[in-house]
Amino acid sequence: METPQLQQDSAAWRFFVQVAFLISLGLMSLGIWELPVNLWIRGFLGMGLFFTVSSTIVLTKTMRDEHEAQKLIKCLTNAKTEKMLHDYEIKP
Repeated sequence: METPQLQQDSAAWRFFVQVAFLISLGLMSLGIWELPVNLWIRGFLGMGLFFTVSSTIVLTKTMRDEHEAQKLIKCLTNAKTEKMLHDYEIKP
């Protein structure tokens, strides 16, 4: 039975993703702060930004967990199939 390979991202890719996230969050926050509107409108937009970011993070974690669960189920199914084939193998 072959073991499933774990995908590992490079350190450079993780750094790029984190920096891109921080830049986009920072620039969006700065853009909201610099809007020529009342403070309560800026607060409303800031809350919208916060909830959008937090729901995106939760969505990606949920999708990753679902994907990992499906990989585990497929791995177990393959192991059971290989065991059944091995048990019923014709011995000379």
